[in-house]
Amino acid sequence: MEPDHNPPPNTSTPFHHHHDGAGTCVNCGGPTAFPTPPPDPNPNYIPIRAPAVNLPPANNREIIIRTPVPQSQRIIPLTPPFHFQTPTKKIHSQSDIDQFHSSPTCHNFLGFIVSLSESVRSHKLSDPCHVSPPVSAIVSVLQTLIAYVDEIPLALQTSRYGNLAYRTWHEHMSCDAESFMLQFLPTDLHSATVELVPYFTDSFGNSSRIDYGTGHETNFAAWLYCLARLGVVKEEDYQALVSRVFVKYLELMRKLQTTYCLEPAGSHGVWGLDDYHFLPFIFGSSQLIDHKYMKPKSIHNEDILENFSNEYLYLSCIIFIKKVKKGVFAEHSPMLDDISGVPNWNKVNSGLLKMYKIEVLQKVPIMQHFLFGSIIQWQTLGFL
Repeated sequence: MEPDHNPPPNTSTPFHHHHDGAGTCVNCGGPTAFPTPPPDPNPNYIPIRAPAVNLPPANNREIIIRTPVPQSQRIIPLTPPFHFQTPTKKIHSQSDIDQFHSSPTCHNFLGFIVSLSESVRSHKLSDPCHVSPPVSAIVSVLQTLIAYVDEIPLALQTSRYGNLAYRTWHEHMSCDAESFMLQFLPTDLHSATVELVPYFTDSFGNSSRIDYGTGHETNFAAWLYCLARLGVVKEEDYQALVSRVFVKYLELMRKLQTTYCLEPAGSHGVWGLDDYHFLPFIFGSSQLIDHKYMKPKSIHNEDILENFSNEYLYLSCIIFIKKVKKGVFAEHSPMLDDISGVPNWNKVNSGLLKMYKIEVLQKVPIMQHFLFGSIIQWQTLGFL
């Protein structure tokens, strides 16, 4: 991944402002509210890079083909009395993964992802949709986190990847997380912050490793799932959760990736779909189902990418990859190149849903960090 070290100024951000401080804005060079991070304590540090080529198991394609297409499910609402608790890790081995995937919890969570995908089927991002007060508040929170990036100057260091200023951003995000939740939680659910905050803070990458990957993205989906289980967001909000909330989340993550040069966590190299994301390809392929003109092969048409990437998540992902990765597309992104040969978007969407289940939700290195509490419950075989 070749991050863009000079992203264009975000002049549209309404929250961009300056205060007296010792730092310098990464966009305009003005003073900021936060001091410049300390110098790199270990200038000889070289980050651990994911291997450039990490060949997938030979039978993975066959496993994905044989896997049934996940189906949408209605959310099982959580009813009082509530017993919120700090969520903890439960997955440590492949047998734990197998247990998780046989549980109603996993089926309902994956069904939620499918429902989000279906909510934007054949819809442009700009299409009108129901935007509830909680959804508006969540978008505002994400915009605030985007503004934090502009307020926190880069650390001076010799290592190319993992700018230490990201830790400052992550610390401010974590400190404000509970107050963010209280902006849209009803009074009787304020105690749910003990459970919601860990999913939220794990959605934006790891501050120790200064990396980000599909596991963190899954945490953001889990956070939205928790809000759905609590009734804070409802089924009529699903289209806005993708076209307003997830789009803003993706904007934030791209800004973090390019500004602080986050490492890709657990990247498959050229044999992965993308170094950082998976869900926007699912949602984006659903948007394009039954489109009269754009087919999977249209990702190779530069005019289409340039003119429609602001309306379709899949095209947005492709144009971003082409921006940050140099060289021939078929060489640095062979899987996406292969997918462009699929005859229609319906097959792309169903294939990506199966791939997400196998390559993300069934992988111990990713799911060992997933959390379980009273909202997303760890269900034992005896319970089932």
